[in-house]
Amino acid sequence: MSLDKNMEFRDLKDMLKKTGDIYADRPAYIFKTDKEGEFNTISHKQFRDDINALGTALIDIGLKDKRVAVISENRYEWGLAYLAVATGTGIIVPLDKSLPNNEIESLIERSEVEAIFYSSKYDEIMDKLRKEGTTRIKYFISMDLTKNTNGIYSQKELLEQGKKLLESGNTKFIDAEIDNEGMGIMLFTSGTTAQSKAVMLSHKNICNNVQDIRKRFDVNEYDTMLSFLPLHHTFESTVGFIYPISIGCCIAFCEGIRHIADNIKEYKITVMITVPILCENMYKKIMKSIKKKGKLETVKKGIKISQFLLKFGIDIRKKLFKEIHENLGGKLKLIVAGGAALDPDSEKGFNELGFDVVQGYGLTETSPVIAAETPKCHRLGSIGKVFPSLEVRIDNPNEEGIGELLVKGPTVMIGYYQNEEATAETIEKDGWLHTGDLAKIDKDGFIYISGRKKNVIVLKNGKNIYPEELEALVNKIEGVKESFIYGKPETDGDYKICCKVVYDKEVIEEIYNTTNEDEIKDIIWKEIKIINKTMPAYKYIRELIVTDEDFIKTTTQKIKRHEELKRVLK
Repeated sequence: MSLDKNMEFRDLKDMLKKTGDIYADRPAYIFKTDKEGEFNTISHKQFRDDINALGTALIDIGLKDKRVAVISENRYEWGLAYLAVATGTGIIVPLDKSLPNNEIESLIERSEVEAIFYSSKYDEIMDKLRKEGTTRIKYFISMDLTKNTNGIYSQKELLEQGKKLLESGNTKFIDAEIDNEGMGIMLFTSGTTAQSKAVMLSHKNICNNVQDIRKRFDVNEYDTMLSFLPLHHTFESTVGFIYPISIGCCIAFCEGIRHIADNIKEYKITVMITVPILCENMYKKIMKSIKKKGKLETVKKGIKISQFLLKFGIDIRKKLFKEIHENLGGKLKLIVAGGAALDPDSEKGFNELGFDVVQGYGLTETSPVIAAETPKCHRLGSIGKVFPSLEVRIDNPNEEGIGELLVKGPTVMIGYYQNEEATAETIEKDGWLHTGDLAKIDKDGFIYISGRKKNVIVLKNGKNIYPEELEALVNKIEGVKESFIYGKPETDGDYKICCKVVYDKEVIEEIYNTTNEDEIKDIIWKEIKIINKTMPAYKYIRELIVTDEDFIKTTTQKIKRHEELKRVLK
């Protein structure tokens, strides 16, 4: 049965029901076995049956209408717990898997959860919370225990209990009705515990976003998607989990950043959701390999020929660059990058080699995707066009047409939990949400993000410096992994534009034959001076720090600017 892109879902339970029969026999998840090249799968029917069984058990132990947290690495049990809670039990609260113990404890207290699903990695903190009894948690549910042990529930045993309850006619979970406009999901924005806000999302929010994604992309039940970004993050949760489940797609879990290329090959991945830095690094590695093999000129000629033929509707890119495609499994067709700006050179380069690389853009507060390019509708440097169910406008644009991007529509959050002041600051009375991002929209509706409003460095002469714009230029210097642009306060009340660079030891040594940090700084400084010459004087970078130590980052690989600023201005 073909995909009905206009199918509408009232809530996530309705989504599972409507799509369950259509894709029943298709694989929903694929896993490696002990034998190389052999895989196990879980069908869409089995996944839905497991959700019904676990949800039935959760209601049976007393969790109806309660808040339940989930924390673990990306795995099947995470998605199972999420939907078993969300589609009939109560409110699901995904927690950031990389937080230190004190912050996990703080979020558990703030969210007032009464149960938590967790993997063995969190045994220590859970044992502490259980013994101290300082939180509301009454049910500790381990993803890894095979049996209930010492007052800790086993997710596996609950699943088996739920199956027996269903067989005996218990339909409390299956018959449970969903309030699609009330809070169904509580998510914490990234940042320190004190700064993070609890975002309240409804089933209506998430389902509308999934429907928009279905209309925008040509992904179907024959595709396999690599789940790499942390599942607690809304971008991965909606686009890399709920969306593929709604279209009968298959999900494979990445084994870690070093295994991406191997996993793409092994699982024959066709679609991948990622962040720009990983996308850019993949492209750099491909180009480095081409150079090493002495095939750069051949590839450049191939690009010229294929680009010329594309004008006549003839696409020979996959055949022409077969070796490159084979190195990535031979099936990869679509890479969606979101969470930050993607370097246009990487996007253009990938597309020239026959891979569809597009940008998406969104916020936790908008469930999350607001706009996205598609392979057929893209413009270099843009984040594409606004999604069908949403409206966008630019607030108070300057002479270049740049102002804050505002969005309105059914995917805008209910508000921040127990924070009416922050909600009122973010959402206007008429429903327009302030994204905090500065952008402009061209005459054809393509949106271009300039940077975060709070990151803009406003000089004494009234000129605006967008750090992200300068960072994109510095990041192109060979040997530069990443950069951070900041304003250093001067005694006259103005700012000096400075740059901190994380360099790649191996690449620098290979190209420049040095490991001396002073020499490395001189090399990068020379390149920055060349960049300066291409810009007006007020944008000049005037100071440089180099290091091989990575920046402080969120789990989605965004630089924690506030933390880095404290470091450099010490």
